[in-house]
Amino acid sequence: MISKPPIARPVSSPEALKDRPVFTPERVERSVPELPKATVTPPDEPKTTWWGAILTLLFWLIVIGLGTGGWFYRETWWPRFAKQFGIVESGAAGAKKPARPPVPVVTAVVQQKDMDVFINGLGTVTAFKTVTIRSRVEGELVKVAFVEGQVVEEGDFLAEIDKRLFEVQLQQAQGQLARDEATLKSADFTFKRYQELILSKSITAQQVDEQRALVQQMAGAIQSDQAAVENAKLQLVYCHITAPISGRIGLRLVDQGNIVRANDPMGLAVITQLQPISLVFTIPQDDISRVQKPQNNGQPLSVDAYDRDFKVKLASGKLLAIDNQVDSTTGTVRLKAVFDNEDGMLFPNQFVNARLLVDTKRNAIVVPTSAVQRGPNSVFVYVVQEDDTVDQRTVKVGLAEGSETSIVSGLEPGEIVVTEGIDKLQPKASITTREKEKEKERAKEAAAEKKGSDEKSPDKDQKTPDGTDAKPMSKDGKGPPENARGKKGST
Repeated sequence: MISKPPIARPVSSPEALKDRPVFTPERVERSVPELPKATVTPPDEPKTTWWGAILTLLFWLIVIGLGTGGWFYRETWWPRFAKQFGIVESGAAGAKKPARPPVPVVTAVVQQKDMDVFINGLGTVTAFKTVTIRSRVEGELVKVAFVEGQVVEEGDFLAEIDKRLFEVQLQQAQGQLARDEATLKSADFTFKRYQELILSKSITAQQVDEQRALVQQMAGAIQSDQAAVENAKLQLVYCHITAPISGRIGLRLVDQGNIVRANDPMGLAVITQLQPISLVFTIPQDDISRVQKPQNNGQPLSVDAYDRDFKVKLASGKLLAIDNQVDSTTGTVRLKAVFDNEDGMLFPNQFVNARLLVDTKRNAIVVPTSAVQRGPNSVFVYVVQEDDTVDQRTVKVGLAEGSETSIVSGLEPGEIVVTEGIDKLQPKASITTREKEKEKERAKEAAAEKKGSDEKSPDKDQKTPDGTDAKPMSKDGKGPPENARGKKGST
């Protein structure tokens, strides 16, 4: 049995504490249950799948392809790799690399000359005068006197309308005029008699006044008849159609035998003035000051007209006028030039390119535009040296016009620059020109021909002092020796 501990009771005095027994708890031992030991399970081995096999196969195929490609193209990448890491191939130490062949190029000489500065613009050829030939009277077109495309002068006969009707109208007007003139004459005689009778008071004044009015009425009728006669004559004139201006007549619009009407909108033909002719073209508004400055100084500016490709020059003329406002939608201003057009190369409504000469730079250093190269840091050209190598030289360019560019600094007149084949060049590269290659080919051909002729020709004959051949002869003097003829004993 487990004994219960004594119950502590209050002590009345400290002396009683000394004799009181001390309680000591008993040690109780308890068994601790053992924990289960941790067991380590090894991971499962990966199982091979078809997708992993495909990836493995692709990996090795890529590795083999890269290795094979690197081997076949080793001449391309190995020199750079070896140069980068300082690798020297066995047996190649101290060996010189074979010299690169010269690069074939095209060259040009730097020139010093006057350079024209142009402003280019797209324009339309416009005729000063264009007239549509129309009939003023109605009738049958009985005659056409012009040929399509003919150049006519002012007043030349072109066509004729049937005028018989208007001749009859003229005769009627003339007959009416003659009748009214006779009536006026009779009324005038009567008026004069009335003036004599009024003196004797044989008639009244009213009769005299009425006769006077009748005379004036007949005079007005005669004026109307005269106008009718003139109108009939004018209609006859209108039947005879002439050229109102000088120019080239176009294609015929109405054939002979058709009935034409007055002021028919279609007309008979169109005449266009070609000499002189104008060109209206536009330039950017930023170039107005370049044009206005020489214009204010009274300097005439020349204008050249080119085709669409800027290759064929059609005509040359002068600037006539500048428009008074800028087109706000396009930012351009219109200019008008005049051309003599003596050869007829310009036609109305033709689209051409205009080149306006605004300035001329004197003694400018000029090179072909193809020789100027623009790098990331500068503009440069390749200059040919005396040893047939090129030197990259930085230049400062000025204005460019067409296929030429002016150089402000960096070049001197007479130097040679490369214009074609620049993409294969680098500083100190050796070059050759087409002319030199042709000369070398000619020299090789000449040497080959000379060598061939030397091989085919026999040895030079030896001459005796008297100029005769020194060939060995037979004993009789009529041929070569016997051993030279192939007889026995010949060596």
